[in-house]
Amino acid sequence: MGSVERSIEVGVPVSTAYNQWTQFESFPRFMEGVDRVDQVSPTTTHWVTSVGGVHRQFDAEIVEQRPDERIAWTTVNGPKQAGLVSFHRVDATTSRIIVQMDVLPEGVLETLGDKLGVVGHRIEGDLKRFKAFIESRGAEEGGWRGTVDRPATP
Repeated sequence: MGSVERSIEVGVPVSTAYNQWTQFESFPRFMEGVDRVDQVSPTTTHWVTSVGGVHRQFDAEIVEQRPDERIAWTTVNGPKQAGLVSFHRVDATTSRIIVQMDVLPEGVLETLGDKLGVVGHRIEGDLKRFKAFIESRGAEEGGWRGTVDRPATP
């Protein structure tokens, strides 16, 4: 499984960055290869993606969410992925967003892409586009401030 971590500073307060990130249906506006994200329930999203000519649909579940701090997810079908987005206050008007993601490549092309760092480059690009998106708006489109806790493991 390939692990990637990337970060960026954005010129908005933590709550603004966090609130916008909870608006999953806006992801296609700044995430390359994401055609559509549907919010199925407060903790489940359905993704439609097109990457390198490969079209996929899968569901992801939020397994942990703490307002202004973090959102963690894992896929429940389709490609094996898990990730964490954390939000950190730099100062009153600046935030640092850190994306950590684990991806299990499927097939020869994805394995090669993993070795070449394709996922890391995509995340960097998505973060740069998110920065431009949220800074140009100056405010979030909405926000979900609910808390999700991982179920206790026996």
